[in-house]
Amino acid sequence: MRVRRTSPHHTLWPESSLPAGWRSAMERLSTFVIERVEPDGGVREPCQSRVLESALTLSLLRDIPDRIDQATRITGYLQRRRATAHPLDQALIAAACGSPADGRSVDLNAYIAQAPDFTSRRKRATFEALLLACGAEIGTESAPDQTSFSNTGLHPWAEAQTTAVKVIWATAPGARHQAEHRDIELLLSTQNSDEIWEGNLLVHLSALHALHRQGGHEAIVRNGVDKLLAHQRRDGGIPFFTDTDTWCTATAGVALQAAGAPDDVIQTIADNLVRRQKPQGSWSVTDIAEVTDIDDTSVILELLQTYDDPAHRQAIERGRQSLLATHGNDGGFPTYIAGAPSEACMTAAAINALSCRPTGDAAVITSALGFLAAQQRADGTFPPDWSSSRFHAMFRAVLAVSELDTSCAQELRSKALDHILHSQNTDGGWGQQPGSVSDPVSTAYAMIALCHQPDPRPVAAGIEYLLARQNSEGSIDSISDSIGPRPFVFRVPVLGDIFTLMAFAHISHRAAPLADAVIRDRSDTAASPVT
Repeated sequence: MRVRRTSPHHTLWPESSLPAGWRSAMERLSTFVIERVEPDGGVREPCQSRVLESALTLSLLRDIPDRIDQATRITGYLQRRRATAHPLDQALIAAACGSPADGRSVDLNAYIAQAPDFTSRRKRATFEALLLACGAEIGTESAPDQTSFSNTGLHPWAEAQTTAVKVIWATAPGARHQAEHRDIELLLSTQNSDEIWEGNLLVHLSALHALHRQGGHEAIVRNGVDKLLAHQRRDGGIPFFTDTDTWCTATAGVALQAAGAPDDVIQTIADNLVRRQKPQGSWSVTDIAEVTDIDDTSVILELLQTYDDPAHRQAIERGRQSLLATHGNDGGFPTYIAGAPSEACMTAAAINALSCRPTGDAAVITSALGFLAAQQRADGTFPPDWSSSRFHAMFRAVLAVSELDTSCAQELRSKALDHILHSQNTDGGWGQQPGSVSDPVSTAYAMIALCHQPDPRPVAAGIEYLLARQNSEGSIDSISDSIGPRPFVFRVPVLGDIFTLMAFAHISHRAAPLADAVIRDRSDTAASPVT
C-alpha cells in the first residue's frame, strides 16, 4: 500500500491539472486521522452493528425472557434495517422477528459467487445453518453431507464456525449425520474465556446456537449470551467483531506516513504495532485474536520497513520469516495458514511487503508474481477477496508490479488500469461492482492504481468526487467494503477516512511538488506581456 517511485516513463502531473483545494482537503483529512491516533499509537474504532449477528442474538434471546430490554433494542435495530436489507438479511430479520421466513426464496448461489470457489460447498452449508438458527424454513430434504463440514486445512476461526454449522445441521430434521463428542468439546473450548473468543462474535454466536440446539449446556449458553450483550451497540444491534484495531492502526500508519505526518506520530504507531506482534512473528486483526493473517502482517511489514527504525529490525525479520513460511507451492500466499489455498489479493499483499527489500526474496517474489498474473481475469479483475469492491485487489496488484518492466508485469498492469479507466462513473467516482453507484473507498482504490498511468484527468475527476463528500471536520463518509466472513460486509467508519487519505497521499507524490508549481506559475506570470 506504500507509495512507489513514479515511473521514469511518466512525467509528474502539473498542479494545474488537478482541482484547486485538493491539498488543503488532504491536510484536513490527515489532521482528522492523526486525531484518531491514541497516545499509545493505536487507532481504535469498534465495528458497527450488523444484521447477521443481531438476528442470531435475537433468536437466542427467545429462550431468555429476562433479557427483554436487550431483545427489544435488537428488534428495533433489525426493523429499521429491514427496508434496505438485501434478500438474505431480509430473511434473517423476518425469521428472528418471528415472521414467516422461507430461506428457499433466497438465491444463495448469488452470495456463494461472491466468495472464492474453494469455499462454495462450506458456504452453502453455513448460509443454510444460519437461516435455520434464526428460525427460517430452508427445506432440509437436501441437507449437506459430511464433506461440507471438513475442517481439513482450516484456520481456527473457520474450524470453529464449520463445527458449529455441523452441529446445527445435526439437530435439523432430515440430518444425514450426528454431532460427535469432539465437535461439542471444540465448541465448549470457545466459551472458556471471560471475553468473546478471538473477538469474533459471529463464531461465538454460532457456537452458542449449536450448543443450545444440542441441549444440556444451558448455563454455558446463558453466560455466553451475557458476554455478547456486553457488546450491544447504541443502535441496539450486535457487531461481527469486537474491533479491527490492528488493521486500522496499520493502514492509518501507511496513509499518514505517505501523507507526510509528523515523525513522532509515525514512531508511536510503529512502536504500537511492534508491541502487537504475536510470538510466531505475524499479526492479527485485533489484540484479542491469536489467529494471524497475511493481510495485517504484510501491511505492517510495509510500514515498518519504510519507516526503518533500527529498533524494529528484529521484529521486521521475524515478520518476514512468518510471511515466507506461508508461501505456497503454487507461488501464491493464502489468507491465514500455510497449505490453505492461495489467493490473488493476499499474494499481492505479500509481494508488496517483500519488495521493500527484494534482493533476498527475489525467487519468492518472481513465483508470487507468476501466480498473481495467472489469477487475473481477462477483464483485468481478480477473484473475490476480502473486499466487496473489485478495485481493492486491483490497486494492490498494480502496486505489486509498479516498479517492474517485465512483459508479465506490463500485461497485468495494463489490463487492470484499462478496466479501471473504463469503469469510472459520470460523477467522477467508482462503484464497488459494475453498475454500482460511486463510493469514496472504491474511488480511493481506483485512484491509487491510476497514479501509475500518465493521464491526470480521470484522477482529477475522482478528486472532485471526493471533495464533494468531505465534511467540515475533514472526514469522508463512505459505505464499507470490508468483508468477514465472505461475503458479509461489516463497517468500521474510520477505514473510509484512512483509504481516502492514502489515495490523496499517492496523488501528492504523483503530482509536481507544490513549491515547484508555485515557482513555475510565478515565472510564467512574470514572462507574460502586460496588456
